[in-house]
Amino acid sequence: MKYKDSGVDIDAANEALERIKGYVKSTLNKNVLAGIGSFGALYKLDKSEVLVSSVDSVGTKLKVAFMLDSHDTVGQDLVNHCVNDILCQGAEPLFFMDYIATGVVKPDVVEEIVKGLTIGCKNVSIPLIGGETAELPGFYKEGEYDLTGFIVGRVAQKAIIAGSKIKTGDVIVGFPSSGLHTNGYSLARKIIFEVCGLKVSDRVSEFKRTVGEELLQIHRCYLHTVLPLVKRFNLTGIAHITGGGFFDNIRRILPEGKTAEIDVSKWKVPPIFKFLQREGEIEFKEMYRTFNMGIGMVIMVPKNEINSIERYLKRKKEKFYTIGEIKKGKREVKLKSQ
Repeated sequence: MKYKDSGVDIDAANEALERIKGYVKSTLNKNVLAGIGSFGALYKLDKSEVLVSSVDSVGTKLKVAFMLDSHDTVGQDLVNHCVNDILCQGAEPLFFMDYIATGVVKPDVVEEIVKGLTIGCKNVSIPLIGGETAELPGFYKEGEYDLTGFIVGRVAQKAIIAGSKIKTGDVIVGFPSSGLHTNGYSLARKIIFEVCGLKVSDRVSEFKRTVGEELLQIHRCYLHTVLPLVKRFNLTGIAHITGGGFFDNIRRILPEGKTAEIDVSKWKVPPIFKFLQREGEIEFKEMYRTFNMGIGMVIMVPKNEINSIERYLKRKKEKFYTIGEIKKGKREVKLKSQ
C-alpha cells in the first residue's frame, strides 16, 4: 500500500507547488528573503531583524478527533507544528492566529479547540492574538470542522539557518517524535479502520493503549530542545519531518552537491509505524516518505561541535540519536541500515 492509495498524492502536490511558484514570485518585493518552498517565509523588517511566518493545518488527524468527539488536543498539535516549522530557520515565535471553519458552530466544540490552542501557546509563551470562526452551512459534514493556524516569529538576519552552510562531514542528529504527529493520517486511517477493521476504542497490545489514544498523541514541540542549541552552537541546518517524511523535508534544506546519508539502525522505530508497515504491506522507502518513523526533527551539526552538543544534550537529559552524515554527492537523502 502507498500513501497515494489513501487519496494523498505527494508527487501531485510537488507538481502543483512548481506550477504556482511563478505566480507567487511575481508578488514578492525586496523585503522577502525566502518564500514558497521553505519551512517558513522570511520577511526583512530592517537591517538586522527578519519576520518568519508559516501556516498549516492538522490535516485528517481531525477525523480521529471527530470519531472520539475529543477536541482539546488538536489545537496543541497545530501550534506545535507551526512553531516547529519556523524553528527550522532559527526563529523564536511571536504570536499565533487560528481559523476554524464548520457547518454549524457548536460552542462546546469551539471552546475545546481554543482551549488546546491556548495550552500550546502558553507552552511557548506566545499570545493567541486573534482568529476567525467561520460558519459555512452545507459546506462541511455534520459534526466536522477544519482548523488552520498562522504563526509569526523573528530571527536576527545574521542568525538565519537556511541550510546554505551545510557542508560535507556535518553530523545529523535526530530527536524522537511522539507518534505520527500530524502527517500520514490518511494512509494510517485507511490501514487501521478499513484494512484492519479496528475501532478507536480497540486496544492494540503493541501500542499499550487504545487506537484512539495512539492516534491522538500530541505533535511534539521542539522549541525548548532546539532553540537553546541554535543560540549556543553553529547549527547548519534544521528540518521538521512532516509531510514528505525524510526524503522531501531533509532534501529541501540541502545545498547542491550534498547528500544526507541516514542510518536508520540508529534508533528504534516506534510500534505504530511497524504496525502500519506490516498491516498495510508498505514498502520501506514509502514508509520513510510518508511518516516520521520516530524522528520528528533533525539538525545538522559541524563535526568539530558534535561532542559539545552531545554533552550538552546529555546534561539536559534530552533524548537524541546521532543518525547520519552529510557527504558529497547528488542533492538527495539516502537511507542505509547497518
